[in-house]
Amino acid sequence: MKMSKKFMKVYKRQYLALAALCEEEMGVGDAFSYARSKEILAAIELQHEISESLSGADGIDEVGECEYKSTVQPTIQGAYTGISVQDTWEEQEKYLREEKIGKYEHHYINRFAGSKGLVESWRLSGKDVLSILLPKLKKKFGKLNHLKDRRLAATVTKKDILKYGIRLR
Repeated sequence: MKMSKKFMKVYKRQYLALAALCEEEMGVGDAFSYARSKEILAAIELQHEISESLSGADGIDEVGECEYKSTVQPTIQGAYTGISVQDTWEEQEKYLREEKIGKYEHHYINRFAGSKGLVESWRLSGKDVLSILLPKLKKKFGKLNHLKDRRLAATVTKKDILKYGIRLR
């Protein structure tokens, strides 16, 4: 697509304005970093505070720090990807319980209609997310040596969400 000069000028101005708003005025970091813009929009829609850090908690709800997962798929799901691998399963489970998944009382799984906004949001407890993901991650843990990317990943499926979640919108 050939871009008009007007489009390029307006896009650049809006891009820089949003970047400045997020980084300088609000202190929430780079809005264009992977999924950050969706985290910010989810926090706004769910009336949460926006986490100031790009690592760790994504937002802060009425009980504390929380985790967001976003999808643009036609059905709701939450992909937990890029999970750091520990040396033993015991260390891995402790990491998942205390630092990665279980440390957050609430996990929000949000579905977006592309760039058109949040269309579906579910809240699950950290305990339920752990109960869903631990068996999946344990099964994968022993098979990591054969993979190029040794980080763990597992998905909270639509079935899991319907069973354990509370629909917020």
